[in-house]
Amino acid sequence: MTTANTPSDDAVSFDHRHIDLENRDEVYVIGDVHGCFDALEALLGTLDLGANDLAVFVGDLVRKGPESKAVLDRVRRSPRLLSVRGNNERKLLEGEASLSALGAVDYQYLESLPTAISWDGGLVVHGGLDPGRPLSGHSDDDVLTMRSPAGDGYDGPFWFDRYEGPPRVFFGHTVLAEPIEREWAVGLDTGCVYGGQLTAYDVRRGESVSVAGPGHVERSSEKIVGADRE
Repeated sequence: MTTANTPSDDAVSFDHRHIDLENRDEVYVIGDVHGCFDALEALLGTLDLGANDLAVFVGDLVRKGPESKAVLDRVRRSPRLLSVRGNNERKLLEGEASLSALGAVDYQYLESLPTAISWDGGLVVHGGLDPGRPLSGHSDDDVLTMRSPAGDGYDGPFWFDRYEGPPRVFFGHTVLAEPIEREWAVGLDTGCVYGGQLTAYDVRRGESVSVAGPGHVERSSEKIVGADRE
């Protein structure tokens, strides 16, 4: 059984922002964009966000796709769009990767991104949670990169196969053939940059909305959870 709690009930050591959804009409969580600006514009056009709507991204707005700068500008300039930090944002901030198109304002924005965003009953992170630990036992690195409590690869077992909540966790990072929707875990990285889809989850209605991704990068099916394997 999982030992996680809600952030409001348990002090956490990772960088965390709690938001109030009481005055929001529609709330969406959007999967990894990876610089795929056209797919992002198509998805946002489909969602048609109103003045009181909100979309929260699971991180990895940048890298791999061709238009990271445009994606950051789009998200940064809208009060209806929020994001947590993904491992690819962290790579830029720590100097493990670089994008020549980004300037000081872009890096300031990346630095401002929290590792987690929560509301009553919900938690958005890039990676995930270890089902065997409370939230207070997780670091920034844990929630940024978690795929398996036993490692970081695609061999499993995956954290979301054992996680029983609360809170309900919305996550990316692990590339999925289809979005995962479970009582306590919603996985939204459906491989947009690899020719999959860019997916949003409607938190109020419990429905997924997806648009086709451009496939800027090739990826082995061994690295896509749920993909058919030879």
